[in-house]
Amino acid sequence: MTRGYNPEQIKEKLIDALSKSKTGLTGMEIAEKLRINRVTMSKYLKVFAAEGLIKQKSIGSMSLWFVEKGVDQLNFPADLFQVKNRYLEYVLSAASHEAHNLMRTSLHSGANPSKLVSEVIVPAIDAVANSYESGKIGKSEKNFLDEIISSSIYLIRLSEKEVNSKKNIVIVATDYQNSLLAQAAASAFQTEEWKVSLLGDMSSAIDVLFDIDLQRFLNKVWVKREGMMIVVIFSSTEGAIKFFSQAVDASKEKFSKNLYLALCSKITKKPKVTADFISDDLEALLQWSQTVFESSQN
Repeated sequence: MTRGYNPEQIKEKLIDALSKSKTGLTGMEIAEKLRINRVTMSKYLKVFAAEGLIKQKSIGSMSLWFVEKGVDQLNFPADLFQVKNRYLEYVLSAASHEAHNLMRTSLHSGANPSKLVSEVIVPAIDAVANSYESGKIGKSEKNFLDEIISSSIYLIRLSEKEVNSKKNIVIVATDYQNSLLAQAAASAFQTEEWKVSLLGDMSSAIDVLFDIDLQRFLNKVWVKREGMMIVVIFSSTEGAIKFFSQAVDASKEKFSKNLYLALCSKITKKPKVTADFISDDLEALLQWSQTVFESSQN
């Protein structure tokens, strides 16, 4: 019996107990401290170890449990700023293990997944890009740090909810540089119940037939035309924005009025295209998308 505890309560008490012990605790000691049956506690220890929250070490004849480095108890939204700074520190120092544990802990502590993307992941992506552009890191290191962030995004995607068939979105990156931002956006939308089609880096698709290709794809992923569809383009160049925007405009003529175009770009010069939303702020994109969806249902 777990005396009325739920898994989250057990996790909180376990991490608290292990954090206070510098020498680790045996399974029996943990069961006694948490007042939980040893067999039941053993099952929870295996689950939490698989999640990367705790680890087991054999020291002499004893098997001891320790809390993984970077794992502690967090309170949200109060600790979001702290998580942002710590995550960025871990990423820039290439501490992948600690970065992923911090992301797991944040999710298990009740952090809003889409907030983790917009307030923690995106600033880290920008910081790595800035370090590369300023010559502080090379291409090899940038790719390695990007991979740490990509793995963190995957952890957030695991928390996605059931999708709403009326909330459809296609996310496009016009180059490699924007593909990680597109991946982050996809995870944020998935956690907000959007049916996401992530196309990734589509730079190789720039040709005269892309508008037809896009229309065929929309026909496959938006078969019944339920609800609405948003095509989001992540780009850093005016030329790419113009090309992909024109392809979406051509698709608008063949689909219902509930097809929208959103542009996410940091270029200072406002692109000469017709779009329903233009900003480099992911959180603003999420809010706008939800508002448009709610309006379409009235």
